[in-house]
Amino acid sequence: MYLEFYGLKEYPFNITPDPRFLYLAPHHKEAYDHLMYGINNRKGFIELTGEVGSGKTTLCRAVLSNLGKDVETALILNPCLSETQLLRAMLNDFGLEVRGRDRLAYIEKLNEFLLQKNREGTNVALVIDEAQDLSPQVMEQIRLLSNLETDQQKLIQIVLCGQPELKARLARPDLRQLRQRITVRYHIPPLSMEDTSMYIKHRLWVAGSDGSVVFDPGAVREVYRYSKGGPRLINAVCDNALLAGYVTQTRVIDVRCVRKAVEQLEGSK
Repeated sequence: MYLEFYGLKEYPFNITPDPRFLYLAPHHKEAYDHLMYGINNRKGFIELTGEVGSGKTTLCRAVLSNLGKDVETALILNPCLSETQLLRAMLNDFGLEVRGRDRLAYIEKLNEFLLQKNREGTNVALVIDEAQDLSPQVMEQIRLLSNLETDQQKLIQIVLCGQPELKARLARPDLRQLRQRITVRYHIPPLSMEDTSMYIKHRLWVAGSDGSVVFDPGAVREVYRYSKGGPRLINAVCDNALLAGYVTQTRVIDVRCVRKAVEQLEGSK
């Protein structure tokens, strides 16, 4: 609706996890580097946590898209799976033909795939999003996958990405074997107010802004106050603030635009 008015090529504050819009604030850059290090150095298990809407999924997608051609990747977005369903989903995402519902056959097929990739010099990485919702039984199945290895290295690198509850889940006594195998960990904190300002500018730029649309300092403070530095909430309030600016035909987004956006989001009159 407002693209032509602001001179934008696409909507800058969609809440979909598009890696093109990833802004690498200092902590997000550290998280990105941890994931790349863990995968490229075949560390086995990697844990990434952050609050709801902190940018974890976008970050993981960026990592997957930036890994070299010598890394085969898969992404599991639905954690509410049984052990057998998880294996089937993995095989499907790796592009392998799956027949029947035999878990042992799935594991054998996966092992053959991993050994073949290893012979080809190809690393394999699996990202499981929303991992805090995995059942203990599925987590145990994931731990067993780490047994697929050679004498020299892990055949598959598994990123467990989830909310802070993931840490509590892994602290369970019956999951201590899995917890002990996680050698790379990172928790993404919220953005600072300065990072929030840069985040907004970055997304506008990626969307094609020539600088004519700006969030003034008061607007940025109000966005930060409402979002508490959470990228998903920043996106939601900024999108509505741009709509409010369009309605009043202004390209300078101020506190009034942001407060109007917050009212829309909260359902206030």
